[in-house]
Amino acid sequence: MTGYRAARLPVHRGKAAWNAILGPQLDPRELTGDQSADFVIIGGGFAGLSAARRLTQLQPGARIVVLEAGRLAEGAAGRNSGFMIDLPHELTSEDYAGAGDDRQIIALNRQAISFAREAVGQYGINRNFFDEGGKVNGAVGDAALTHNQSYARHLESLGERVEILDARQMQELTGSAHYTAGLYTPGTVMLQPAGYIRGLAAGLAGKGVDIYEQSAVIGFEKQSGGWLVRAKNGTVSTDRVIVTVNGHLESFGIERNRLMQLFLFAVMTPELSADALRALGGQSRWGITPSDPMGTTMRRIDTGQGGNRIITRTCASLRPGMVSKQADLKRAASVMQCKFDQRFPKLSGMAMEYAWAGHLCLSLNGVAVAREIEDGVYSGCVQNGLGTARGTVTGICAAELACGQSSDITRHFGAEPAPKRLPPQPLREIGANLVLRWKEWRARDE
Repeated sequence: MTGYRAARLPVHRGKAAWNAILGPQLDPRELTGDQSADFVIIGGGFAGLSAARRLTQLQPGARIVVLEAGRLAEGAAGRNSGFMIDLPHELTSEDYAGAGDDRQIIALNRQAISFAREAVGQYGINRNFFDEGGKVNGAVGDAALTHNQSYARHLESLGERVEILDARQMQELTGSAHYTAGLYTPGTVMLQPAGYIRGLAAGLAGKGVDIYEQSAVIGFEKQSGGWLVRAKNGTVSTDRVIVTVNGHLESFGIERNRLMQLFLFAVMTPELSADALRALGGQSRWGITPSDPMGTTMRRIDTGQGGNRIITRTCASLRPGMVSKQADLKRAASVMQCKFDQRFPKLSGMAMEYAWAGHLCLSLNGVAVAREIEDGVYSGCVQNGLGTARGTVTGICAAELACGQSSDITRHFGAEPAPKRLPPQPLREIGANLVLRWKEWRARDE
């Protein structure tokens, strides 16, 4: 193609709580005027900032420009649950076990975690924002227990360490009598995702990377010897463009009708009072993913991560237009209030301070789009609901491809097929949301 134009720009529903609880950011630096760079990265989330850091390693001294449509950590990077998971976590399966080479997936995820860990040390990012405490798959009903047992057997067959927790141990951990069992795995990092992203961006800026916020890219086109990237108030000429916008890849006309545009929803409590903390009990930090992938994710954080708070995440809606509906968020917030009250009856009725939607993107066959799109244009997109780890590794992949570097990462994504074509509209949206509602109902206690 000779050019790509954005058909739509990101729209966010609700405040990004992870970012809000950290306090105000510095005023944004916006792109103005005409510039040139060796690399332009479109998107300042996990993939985009990881790509920028990898470029600084591969080509020290290169001029690198990152263009973020909004504020850093206000988009999907600040709207996830903060689980950077090392193990297979296939959201379309019954028990998270993958359908492919899980040892390879584990190796890739651990490369992402190692890359992030090194960044934390290199840039002096607050260690509270990168907590290597592991996570627990919580279970309530018999089906969930079966899922946990199946997943545990699968992990043990891969030589991975697991620990089964009983109801008493789950209550000691969470303060809740809701869970009957749990499966602890130690390799997950519990991020304060906004804190990590803000710290990563500050570190990169200190290394000379130019990061522009509120500088949405409206298109990019071929010009003599390279590409011209256009934002509202400025342009950048470059030889190489790296696109790290996850599902908004489709906004530029790439992989159209092949990407599932999903929204997940979450709520966060206000700062818990001393009385609420005494009533709650349990440990000050933990993360629970549901044994059934369509169940409810819970986290508790403490003052080191932005305050003593509890986060609840559940419900999903497919919206091919890439904009969630206010009705989606309202319904999800009501459901999550009930989930919170069910788990913490001593805090029942506590009004949530924040409620938000987060955009994620899946392909029908679970593949990413991390490849050269055409000469000088590279993609690190389609994270399949695993944006912290998969976003990091696809960003690394895109940077390495842009530099002509071959690695285990580039070879893995280079061997993946293209995303499968989706069913036509309106069948896609109606059918998918009916299936999602049914799966949510089936996992209602989890």
